[in-house]
Amino acid sequence: MARKATNTILHKAKSSKSDEFYTLREDIERELTFYKDSFHGKTVYCNCDNPKESNFFKYFFENFKLIGLKKLIASYFVPNTQDLFNESEPKHGSYISVTLDDLDTNISDLPCKPLKGNGDFRSYECTSLLKQSDIIVTNPPFSLFREHISQIVRYRKQLLVIGNINAITYQEVFNLIQSNRAWLGIHLGRGISGFKVPDHYEMYGTETHISSNGDRIISPNNCLWLTNIDIQSRHDLLPLTKIYRGNEDLYPKYDNYDGINVNRTQDIPMDYEGAIGVPITFLHKYNPSQFEIIQFRKGNDGKDLSINGKCPYFRILIKNKEPIKATYQSSLFA
Repeated sequence: MARKATNTILHKAKSSKSDEFYTLREDIERELTFYKDSFHGKTVYCNCDNPKESNFFKYFFENFKLIGLKKLIASYFVPNTQDLFNESEPKHGSYISVTLDDLDTNISDLPCKPLKGNGDFRSYECTSLLKQSDIIVTNPPFSLFREHISQIVRYRKQLLVIGNINAITYQEVFNLIQSNRAWLGIHLGRGISGFKVPDHYEMYGTETHISSNGDRIISPNNCLWLTNIDIQSRHDLLPLTKIYRGNEDLYPKYDNYDGINVNRTQDIPMDYEGAIGVPITFLHKYNPSQFEIIQFRKGNDGKDLSINGKCPYFRILIKNKEPIKATYQSSLFA
């Protein structure tokens, strides 16, 4: 089946009142293997997760001892559909709290504890659960991604969450990355295979399928993991093989900023000392010891960066902290 990136799915989710996208177990396992040592003795809170559906909850419950968790909490939102024409009682959210003493219980038999409210992660009750936690791991509603991240940062918790790649363009998220308070995880884009959706969701998009067990899967191919848990990959140097000097025509300058444009991360020149505009996906390879992030998207006139009057897709302005000097470069390639 052909894979084609599309924002249609996530845009529809953004306008929806319930972003019921359930992360696949295979994606969780692939990402979490890089963080296992970070969970020892910690309380993990999945604050947008129905434990009966959530693969995050199931993963942590089944690997509780292996990764050395102290406690696992999951809570979930139940929309309140009560209105003037509906006299039924408002619905309430629930949560589950698991410690070592609960591991002999079948996961389906774990008791859900009712909340007074609807389980919105911003509620007083869920905020209280967050305060008890060390790491927030979940797939938050994409329509509320800014608020979700801001809350975690406000309470100084660690995080590992899935979002749309375009979340990088949110000022709140970009500021965290620029100030080295958050970074991209291991997988993004096609490295995140898809999401399970409920039966009432339309199977739209260019890649959808029904799994062997009947799950309805959509694959937007434009998501990322965002975290502030340290990982080795963010300390790896990005290998640079391109040269600016003598190839200036390959690196056009911006109309409204003193810097050059680079369309692909692998084309960043090793010898350029000034500002370089790169695609937002550069952040997947960003090493703060190697590069400095200057600013996002805008030129000196406050408008989007442009080349001959045309604006390339969002660019991040960076600077190589240790460009290779021309004298060393010439001997290196002699």
